[in-house]
Amino acid sequence: MNMEQFAQDGQDIKIIEKLITKVQDMLTPGEKIDYIAVQKKPAVTILPDSITISNKRIFMCEFTKLGLATDFEIFGWQDIKDIAFKEEIFGSKVTVIPFTGENLSIDYIPKVQARKLYQYIKAALENYKKAELAAEKEKIVIAPSSPRETIVEKAEPSQQAPAPAAAPAPVIAPPSATVQPAASAPVTPPATPVPVAPIIEEEDDEITLKLKKLKTLFDKQLITQDEYEQKKREVLSSL
Repeated sequence: MNMEQFAQDGQDIKIIEKLITKVQDMLTPGEKIDYIAVQKKPAVTILPDSITISNKRIFMCEFTKLGLATDFEIFGWQDIKDIAFKEEIFGSKVTVIPFTGENLSIDYIPKVQARKLYQYIKAALENYKKAELAAEKEKIVIAPSSPRETIVEKAEPSQQAPAPAAAPAPVIAPPSATVQPAASAPVTPPATPVPVAPIIEEEDDEITLKLKKLKTLFDKQLITQDEYEQKKREVLSSL
């Protein structure tokens, strides 16, 4: 791995080599280091704190016990809510805000490195959210409708169809005796229908039609109560 690519913004190359040696042992398949920011205090710092960004996680490193031990706080992108940084007189203070637990900060990060850290982490969080939304959309599956099922009940073998009924034997009627026709009764002619005079509906006069029209307009709320009363008085006054 080219160490110099992580020392282009003033990082100490020796600290970069130590960090990469430790972080490489923790990388998962397909994971790679994108950027490393190294603390730079006003006084000489032999073992500065640092923040390493990979394409999957963020590693916050603190050297302890004179460099004999190293404390790592590691977060996956799904665990980080946001990142913030504040530029001060000597460098910047970078704060990682997780969803759970306390915020973690490292101060005296050079301003150029702090800005690049912010850009990398913001872009990584945005890409993670997009991938999460895409994964949720793929989970939405429309369940196929069950095919229509037709059940045909078959008759049991023991149940046999009833035999057709035998046709009844023809009955021969005896010869009928000759019947003399009875005297026909006098036929009464039908009564002549009485003509019914047609009912002639009396047409409404002009005044009645005007009153009905006014009432219809008032019922449909096309005229007000006062207008209705005034027009009605005018029509009635013409009687």
